[in-house]
Amino acid sequence: MSEQQESHPNPIGATVRGAANRRGPFRSGERVQLMDETGKMTTITLVDGGEHHTHRGVLAHELLIGQPEGTVVSNTSGIQYQALRPLLKDFVLSMPRGAAVVYPKDSGQIVTMADVFPGARVVEAGVGSGALTISLLRAVGDEGHVHSFERREEFAEIARGNIETMFGGPHPAWELSLGDLAEELAAREEPGSVDRVILDMLAPWECLNAVATTLAPGGVVICYVATVPQLSRVAEAMRADGRFTEPEASETMVRGWHVEGLAVRPDHRMVAHTGFLIQSRRLVDGAPRLAPKRRASKSEYTEEDLQAWTPVALGERVVSDRKLRRAGRDAASLAEHAARAQREIDEQARADEGQVRDD
Repeated sequence: MSEQQESHPNPIGATVRGAANRRGPFRSGERVQLMDETGKMTTITLVDGGEHHTHRGVLAHELLIGQPEGTVVSNTSGIQYQALRPLLKDFVLSMPRGAAVVYPKDSGQIVTMADVFPGARVVEAGVGSGALTISLLRAVGDEGHVHSFERREEFAEIARGNIETMFGGPHPAWELSLGDLAEELAAREEPGSVDRVILDMLAPWECLNAVATTLAPGGVVICYVATVPQLSRVAEAMRADGRFTEPEASETMVRGWHVEGLAVRPDHRMVAHTGFLIQSRRLVDGAPRLAPKRRASKSEYTEEDLQAWTPVALGERVVSDRKLRRAGRDAASLAEHAARAQREIDEQARADEGQVRDD
């Protein structure tokens, strides 16, 4: 073994949570994305002795278990399937959900705009189905800390299952608290100890005082809201608070393109508006907020205006208890399969380590 290799005894980073289960051959318990000859995508969970049934034949899971990514296999009818592990963007759009997920185009912007760095201390509310939490955990790494607040226990359990499915088990940097962030944050985090705060909730302006108390000077707060009235109200609340910089608002649109020879054109369909991002930073106590002078405009809200921000008026969908229970069971089942695959990885790593010692 060379000197360089000795200085990096674990070059593939198997001890980093979620790294080992993104490499190597397919294992029982893993999620696999299949694409058939027509381009149709299907995500399945591999199990010993399992089969994937369609009206066009049966594909035995044993044809994939132990094979490398990028393998092409045929079912009983000769239909070919290309097999790859789902990327993060694929996983969050196919995982069990109770609440709507933050789309990949928005979570990528949030991680970048908030400058979520390795080792950062991040607070998030609410956790929803865990899509954004996964991106935050990947950004902070094992040595960081993501503290998620969720008011609904059903959503929290679905998120827990999805996160453990992605990482092969509990993530060492994640802490989940049930309750209202506005009421619980000050009791659970020291003043000025948090680097970044991400608010994905109906009324983020209700949490700004708690956020300002725990956010370190220079820290970033980003709110993800769905409607123009929400965007307006949280911006004015940040200005009125006085402890934040002038807020910046944006939305992200991603349009795919069809590229085949000389036939190059935009896709006919796109995921356009999903939500607005509004960002600000914590000022040191006593510092004035510097902002360009604006023309006088209406910034006070009447009682009629306030009624526009009720859940019903904003179009919040009511998720049935039956759907939540089903999503919770699905998430727990996928997490159990992922844990089984992770145990196989750990057992192989221990066997390899023992073999090296024997040699």
